[in-house]
Amino acid sequence: MTGGIGIPACVQCGTHSNPCRCKFVGPTLGFLAFAIAAVVEWPVGALVYCFRHTKGRRIMAHPAAVIYPSVSNAIPI
Repeated sequence: MTGGIGIPACVQCGTHSNPCRCKFVGPTLGFLAFAIAAVVEWPVGALVYCFRHTKGRRIMAHPAAVIYPSVSNAIPI
């Protein structure tokens, strides 16, 4: 048996940001940045949600709405 932890990989095809029309590095780094931000922001957002619903929702949505698209679109390959 072989065991190991694989690296998450995301591929986005059909984009017009590069000649081969596929992105690999940007979406993968975007996902990793999303996961790291989510580990921190979701518990904080859940705590804030107990007192201020709108603010808590905004905090919990931040990784998906801001972090992932920013990192993914910043790298064209």
